[in-house]
Amino acid sequence: MKKKMNIALVGLGTIGSYLLKYLIQNKNQLIKKNMAIPNVLKVCARNRNKKRGIKIQKKLWAKDYKEIIKNTNIDLVVELIGGSEGVAKKLVFESLRNGKHVVTANKALIAKYGDQLSEIAEKKGVNLEYEAAVCGGLPIVRSIKEGLIANKIQKIYGIMNGTSNYILSSMQKEKMHFKDSLINAKKLGYAENNPKSDLNGEDVASKLKILTSLCFNSFINKNIHVEGISNIDKEDIINADQLGYNIKLLGISDIFKERICQRVHPALIKKGSYLSNINGVLNAVVIEAKPVGQSVIQGEGAGPEATTSALVSDISSILRGNIKYPFSISKKERKKFKTSDINLRSYSAYIRLEVKDISGVLTNVTKVFSKNKVSIKRIIQSPYNSRKNSRIIIITHNSKDILLSKTINTLARKKFVIKKPKFIRIEYI
Repeated sequence: MKKKMNIALVGLGTIGSYLLKYLIQNKNQLIKKNMAIPNVLKVCARNRNKKRGIKIQKKLWAKDYKEIIKNTNIDLVVELIGGSEGVAKKLVFESLRNGKHVVTANKALIAKYGDQLSEIAEKKGVNLEYEAAVCGGLPIVRSIKEGLIANKIQKIYGIMNGTSNYILSSMQKEKMHFKDSLINAKKLGYAENNPKSDLNGEDVASKLKILTSLCFNSFINKNIHVEGISNIDKEDIINADQLGYNIKLLGISDIFKERICQRVHPALIKKGSYLSNINGVLNAVVIEAKPVGQSVIQGEGAGPEATTSALVSDISSILRGNIKYPFSISKKERKKFKTSDINLRSYSAYIRLEVKDISGVLTNVTKVFSKNKVSIKRIIQSPYNSRKNSRIIIITHNSKDILLSKTINTLARKKFVIKKPKFIRIEYI
């Protein structure tokens, strides 16, 4: 006799509604593949009257999330509310404490409270699964937990946000301004009405913290350098193109001498590189490990279809009766690493200066670089049509990040510099 698992879905927005339809319409297929019966027992949402494209029986509706927590017949809770606080936090914490399995797409919650939630799940002998929280349909979490279990991972990096990637790649292809590209992204449904976390890098930061913990068997490390893409303009895109680069928002984490460095920032990457050609809303993550070498996972990073794919993968794992540690190993085995500051790392950099077109400016600029021990690899100066101002583009040799920042800050105070200098790191990946 096949085991039945009662499921509650909390949050019936675009993704929750799509998942509910999938579970109902593909129930027989899931039974065959998992040798267990996924039974949607209860659903819960803030607005019952919202049009969802599916008829939901009255008996399925729970009064509120508290009813879900208290219902002893519910085995598995799928949390699709979002956010690291409020109802989502209470639901997940209390569901685990009450011995229920939890599947979530909530990256903010896992990045902030993953260690505490993992400890509760471990004590209660239930699963906390979150594949859908990181890069949508990419099976990156399960790949690290299971597929690459024989490997020692040294570095993970990639494009982890479809909204920012669409904006940057459309700016590059169509020579669009940032604001116009963002408007297009909203019209096409690639950006939310308030895409702040996508644009400021926080979305990628949450994902990277989770991946770092999995890769290095560590507790979640909240020390992370984060920059977004809002300061990237059309001129930077054109300049990068002419210099043989594309600009991408990257999440990068590596471990060196028992220290972890996590960083999220835009970067110039060579046109011939793999990540440089990942465009639109696609995500791509690269893992460097021994003995396998380099592994690449690419696909849709968001949307109801991709997210449902990941959610169903997690639900199926639980249906099969696999009780696993949320972060691959037990709390006792996980490590707490020190942090390596980005200031101590070395990079080449793209620097763009808007200056007054007067005698001696270039000499003064090069003196600032020399004084701060930053070596210039390439320099391009071109006056604007008004001939009152000029643009200077500089590509540096590898220099410590702290020296590059010091150089930028010194230049910003010079009277001949008319706008805040642009500074974008160059990544050779």
